[in-house]
Amino acid sequence: FIFSAGICSALKLTVPSHTIHGIEGQPLQLTVDYNFNTTACEIQIIWLFEKPRSNPKYLLGSVNQTVVPDLEYQHKFTLIPPNASLMINPLRISDEGNYIVKVNVRGNRTVAASEKIHVAVDVPVTQPIVHTEPSSGVVEYVGNITLKCTVGKGTRVVYQWMKNGKPLHAGPNYTFSSNNATLLIVPVAKEDIGNYSCLVSNPVSAMESERIAPTIYYGPYGLRVKSDKGLKVGAVFTVSVGEAVLFDCSADSNPPNTYSWIQRADNTTHVIQYGPHLEVVSDTVAQKTRDYVCRAFNNMTGKRDETHFTVIITSAGLEKLAQKGKSLSSLAVITGISLFLILVMSFLFIWKRYKPLKGQNLITERHRHFQDMKVLWMILGYMNLWLFLIVAAVPQFQVSLFAALTLPQARTYLVQFMKSFSIFPISSSSTINNVYEGTETGNQSI
Repeated sequence: FIFSAGICSALKLTVPSHTIHGIEGQPLQLTVDYNFNTTACEIQIIWLFEKPRSNPKYLLGSVNQTVVPDLEYQHKFTLIPPNASLMINPLRISDEGNYIVKVNVRGNRTVAASEKIHVAVDVPVTQPIVHTEPSSGVVEYVGNITLKCTVGKGTRVVYQWMKNGKPLHAGPNYTFSSNNATLLIVPVAKEDIGNYSCLVSNPVSAMESERIAPTIYYGPYGLRVKSDKGLKVGAVFTVSVGEAVLFDCSADSNPPNTYSWIQRADNTTHVIQYGPHLEVVSDTVAQKTRDYVCRAFNNMTGKRDETHFTVIITSAGLEKLAQKGKSLSSLAVITGISLFLILVMSFLFIWKRYKPLKGQNLITERHRHFQDMKVLWMILGYMNLWLFLIVAAVPQFQVSLFAALTLPQARTYLVQFMKSFSIFPISSSSTINNVYEGTETGNQSI
């Protein structure tokens, strides 16, 4: 408490507060303390009551232990001297006003002190009720919403609007009445969706209304298409032949949208299905690509939105693409072995090419050396051809690039094979060249 004191000579008089709030129908005690440092032979306590623009009225008084009440209030006010506190029971609205206490102490001389206490009588508030206008709901950016808060009982009521449990303050689209009992939302938007409540209070009580959620129609917003299968890249879905794909179309809207699926082909469009779901069975699709449109319409707002997407049917489905990684591992092993053998053959070829010639018959050594080089070159060529054939045989690599490389490679090594086993004399380089040129010429007809 914040104590205030009235001091007259050696007498000190204190009260907890100069304003006290009481509840109608409840008892209220006005606490008063006093002390003095002089010898007293007589103590007098007097209580007075005054209302604005009226003279004080005597309530009761005491001299030492004797209480003398006003007969009009003798059953309402209680005083137990030498305690100067006053009990009011019960407290009524008519009891609101200023209460004046005066204490006189007589000893060698008489000293006096007085204090004034203002008593405010309040009625506790009851739970408020919020009414919404209109009650049927409004369309965003078109309609307005008015929320009115009413309370059955309560004095000096203070109104506070809440949204989702937090105080709501004035803003561009929030307007309050002079006493805050009415909230006007102009214009209504999707962001205004929430739980609204009214909190009422006075100095002795506080109550909150039930939360209500005004109906606001909006949308559609954020229209999108999803699928349970297939690979999506942007607005393109890639699915396998024979695969049934379920497409789902959704958008944020109140009330829920109505959906229609539209197929576009040959510069024409036609509705193929209604509802949020569309099933496409790829093995029944004649074309490799199909263009679709999902359209959402809100019956309350009158707005609509649509999104376009393309479905591509591929011969190599997602399962084959998933198996590509496994095939790559086996192919990598084969390729590594082939490259190792090619490197070994290349090393032997170089070693045989530059090995110093020994022996008496230089022509024989050269003849053997040339034959060895032909055999090494043939093995090297066929190892390379084997690698190309393995790559071409793997289903995942049967594409135009490898097909284009494999045929010329086979023809080249066929020529090398014929040159290696030629019946012409090996000492005649011109003969070998003629065979090579003849084979190349004949190769055009292979």
